[in-house]
Amino acid sequence: MTDLNPTAGTFTGRHMWMLAVGFFGIIIAVNVGMAVIASTSWTGLVVDNAYVASQQFDARRDAQKGQQALGWEANFTYTPGLARLTIHDGAGKPVDLGTVHLQVNRPVGGHEDQKLDFVPSPSGGYEAVITIAGGIWDIWVTAEKTAAGPFELHERFKVKVTP
Repeated sequence: MTDLNPTAGTFTGRHMWMLAVGFFGIIIAVNVGMAVIASTSWTGLVVDNAYVASQQFDARRDAQKGQQALGWEANFTYTPGLARLTIHDGAGKPVDLGTVHLQVNRPVGGHEDQKLDFVPSPSGGYEAVITIAGGIWDIWVTAEKTAAGPFELHERFKVKVTP
């Protein structure tokens, strides 16, 4: 019996061309998909103006050192529906921070972020009514005008989801 198609089963230039197009097509499709996901998820923005933030860095660092020397201890807690901040000096007395701001963010994504002000609590410290979903959160507590300079507290915590 004679073979009527002598090139059957051989690898030709056409096969190589289809292989190269398929390979690079997959690479390009994955890169485009990843670029779309990256551009629509986290903004990457940490501060609004990096130059201004760099100018304020030394003043904030000096204020933090002064607060540590005074023995300031801050404690942030979250229970469902309520964020609470207590701060005491080295003698155990409550520290008056004046106007205290709270910013709650997801570590990545920029969604579900909330900004609000704490109000003084009758039992001492500060409270804010806030409801956040389960998962990992970052908080930034700031008070610009305290007796020892600007106050900042950054913490990461987890809100457990109850089934």
